[in-house]
Amino acid sequence: MYSMLSITPPVVPDVSGINAAGIVISIGVGVGVWLAATFVIAGITKSVAAGTSFFKKPHFKWVAPALRALDHERRVLRARTIGSLLNSVASVLIAVITIMYVLKNLDVDIAPLLTSVGILGVAIGFGAQQLIRDFLAGIFITIEDQYGIGDVIETSEVVGTVESMGLRITRVRSEDGAIWYLRNGEILRVGNRSQGNYVAPVDDSADVPHPDSAPQQKAGE
Repeated sequence: MYSMLSITPPVVPDVSGINAAGIVISIGVGVGVWLAATFVIAGITKSVAAGTSFFKKPHFKWVAPALRALDHERRVLRARTIGSLLNSVASVLIAVITIMYVLKNLDVDIAPLLTSVGILGVAIGFGAQQLIRDFLAGIFITIEDQYGIGDVIETSEVVGTVESMGLRITRVRSEDGAIWYLRNGEILRVGNRSQGNYVAPVDDSADVPHPDSAPQQKAGE
C-alpha cells in the first residue's frame, strides 16, 4: 500500500557537462568571423566591380590593345555573382563550425552526427552530380567572362542573344524569337560573336537571279 501511494521524485537533468560560457563564446566568435568575412568579401566585390588599374599604367600601354576591356555592367554582374558565391560558402562553413562547437559545449556526442552527415553528404553528392556540374560550370563561365548579358553567342544548340545568366541556367533568345534555357554544364563549346571580329557569311545565292525571275521577251520582239 505504501509503495502505491509513494511519490517518485522528478529526475533532475544533469547539467554539469554544459558549458554556458563556451556556448556564448562559440556563438560570439562565429558571429564575429562572419562579420569579418562579409566585410572582406564586400571589399573584394567592390574591387572587382571597379576594375583593375594595373594595366592602365604608362609602361603597360603596349599591352592595352590585347586586352578586351569589360564594360561597367558586366563587371558589376561578375562582382555580384562572385560576392554572392563567396558569401554563401563562408556563411555555410561558419554556421556548421559554430553549431559543432555549440553542440560540443552542450555535452552532445557529435561523432555519430558527423558520421550521419558524412553518409548523407555522399548520397546527396551522387544524386546531385549534374546540379554540381552546372554550378561549377556557371562559376567558371562568370569568372572567365566567356559571355555576358547582351552578347550574341553560338552553341551547339542555338544561336542567339544572352538575356540572363546564372550559376545553373543561361537564357538565350534565338534569332527566331524562341527562348532557350541552357544548362551551363551541358554547354560543351560556345562562340561569342560579340567579343571577336565576327563577320557574317555572305549569301552568294542572293546575287544569282532565279531562272523563273528573268524578264520574258514579248512575242514579235
